Amino acid sequence: MSQSPAPVAASTAPAVKPTRFRWVVAILIFLIYTIAAADRANIGVALPFIRKEFAMSNTEAGALLSLFLFAYALAQLPSGFATSRFGVRRIFTGAMILTSVFTGLIGTTTSIIGLKIYRFALGLAEGPLPVGIAATINNWFPPHEKGTASGIFLSAVKFGPVIVPPVCAAIIAVWGWREIFIFFAVPGLLFSVIWYFFVTNHPSQSSRVSQAELDYITGEAVPATVVAGTPARVARPAPAWLDSFVRARRLAPLTDSRSVFRSWNILGCALGYCFQLGISNVLLAWIPTYLLSVKKFSVMNMGFVAAAPWVGAVIGNLLGGMVSDRLLYKRRKPGMMLSALATAGMMYALINSPADPLSYGLLLFATGILLSFGYSAYMAYPMGVADKKTFPIASSVVNMGGQLGGAIAPLATGMLLDSYGWDYVFAFMAIGSLLSFVVLLTIAEPVDA
Repeated sequence: MSQSPAPVAASTAPAVKPTRFRWVVAILIFLIYTIAAADRANIGVALPFIRKEFAMSNTEAGALLSLFLFAYALAQLPSGFATSRFGVRRIFTGAMILTSVFTGLIGTTTSIIGLKIYRFALGLAEGPLPVGIAATINNWFPPHEKGTASGIFLSAVKFGPVIVPPVCAAIIAVWGWREIFIFFAVPGLLFSVIWYFFVTNHPSQSSRVSQAELDYITGEAVPATVVAGTPARVARPAPAWLDSFVRARRLAPLTDSRSVFRSWNILGCALGYCFQLGISNVLLAWIPTYLLSVKKFSVMNMGFVAAAPWVGAVIGNLLGGMVSDRLLYKRRKPGMMLSALATAGMMYALINSPADPLSYGLLLFATGILLSFGYSAYMAYPMGVADKKTFPIASSVVNMGGQLGGAIAPLATGMLLDSYGWDYVFAFMAIGSLLSFVVLLTIAEPVDA
């Protein structure tokens, strides 16, 4: 009788449970950029009162809003090169400190020139922050978590404007518009210190990251080999029709700055982001004025209704990141394209809605979800096209494109209001969103990157 082979003894070595410090980093990203987003958004609520004090036209007000955004856009490329050379830690910490300083100084100015100087300086100071956060996400998270982490970051971009309108309305009611900027300057100083001491350039440099977590982040271990009893997640192939629609293909990584600047995939992504972020910045900067002057809301009603799109945007960013990672097979273009089409439709709905705070707030809430659904994909897309070295540069190109659109749109809105009216503003945003969709059709979807 043949003897059965002896079973191989199961390993009795205890499984090593990894630390999860990368999610602490994600929480810090959310908190810090919530503060930074609030620092840039608070002028939208203060704008009607600033215009009254300094007797500004709509075009002048639009120019004031756009000064920050032009400076912010100009800072992107230098920030990308500086972050690539010196690392995130020093550049990011210094930028956050300066952001808080210039925010506070806006509240001390007594002239239009002073307002313009401090807003421009604030844009330059805040410019390195998104590049630094994008590089941190790229270094600290494995590929299948980058969309989710990007969604957390971009939710902070929108959560700042959630808290700004009601808080600013209360501060204005009690003190005045100047105190808004003093109030929002303080938290950034505290969190810049926390970032410096807790977040290193790479998880391999952090004493708070175990070897098991580091292996998981860098791809040297899969969850099943790290955590006992956790089944491995089998990656499913994307449907052929989806890959055909988004033009999915393997792309050679961009390995130097010249290849980044010559890549239509990066430039097209930047152009699509340009149109979409312009819409977001118009809503951020001009919706409070629209609610007060056209819908005739009270200051407190304006404060709460103006926050509605950003509550929706928080949900949209988180949802978009998770859907991209888990349901769309790490494909980034579908969320970007869906967001562009849906936003165009919402612009028509906004201009034809009744002047009821609840109804209009719900409509703005839905707009925020749809507009922001694809934003995390714009951030994650360059991660699949560039390598670790060139990613900060590729990310800064995409972000610069977005910020240029974000700078031009509020200024164009002011000019449209002085010459035409709000119908033209909403039509302008709808056309921009459709152009974004057309551009996105032309870029490739990177796979297995």
